[in-house]
Amino acid sequence: MDGRRFQETVVPRQPRLLLQGVPLHLIQRGHNREACFFREWDYRVYLDTLDEQARRTACSLHAYVLMTNHVHLLASFRDVHRLPDFIRGVGQQYGQYLNRRRRRCSTVWDGRYRSSPIADERYLLVCQRYIELNPVRAGIVGRPEDFCWSSYLGNAGVRPDGLLTPHALYSGLGDNPQERYRAYCGLFDQDLSATELEELRRAANANCVIGKAPSQPPGLGSAGSPDRPAGD
Repeated sequence: MDGRRFQETVVPRQPRLLLQGVPLHLIQRGHNREACFFREWDYRVYLDTLDEQARRTACSLHAYVLMTNHVHLLASFRDVHRLPDFIRGVGQQYGQYLNRRRRRCSTVWDGRYRSSPIADERYLLVCQRYIELNPVRAGIVGRPEDFCWSSYLGNAGVRPDGLLTPHALYSGLGDNPQERYRAYCGLFDQDLSATELEELRRAANANCVIGKAPSQPPGLGSAGSPDRPAGD
């Protein structure tokens, strides 16, 4: 060796994009990919928590699915910079409940949530279907309507879901609720393409925009970092 001191190369984390007026695909995983829901009441408490924190942070939820060890959300914010506050509020409130119920003191959620701004409107309803088809891809059910812990039943008109705020693109599927329900259900007759799946997963794994990003407004923020790819 020549005696020189070598410094470790540190790769900076990619900042999380916060684009005002752009919906976000959000993924929160259980710590070490461990389960975060253990019985029916846990799912119900989490949905109540989502509702409370969404109201507090002026967040509109368009779609969601609660899997055993992770959650997908499709959301818009009146002020997108409330995103970290929303994620923190949901995580802390539900985590405290679960630790009390299970008489433990441990981390429920992975520290790095994923967020992908959906700048390309063509991907909005694609992402919504991607989220609601998660239990089907995982082999839990054969049809999205057979899974009760997702927004599909509300968006398809099977049952009311007070958590949901329809996005304008969803509302544009028909002139009245029945037309919208039929049109929305019809979207599920066709599988998501390999290109669509690849784009959504690429963006989620890298915390980057889906489609072409609009001009970044003042106050573009950073609130996290990319995580390792891990499928859905």
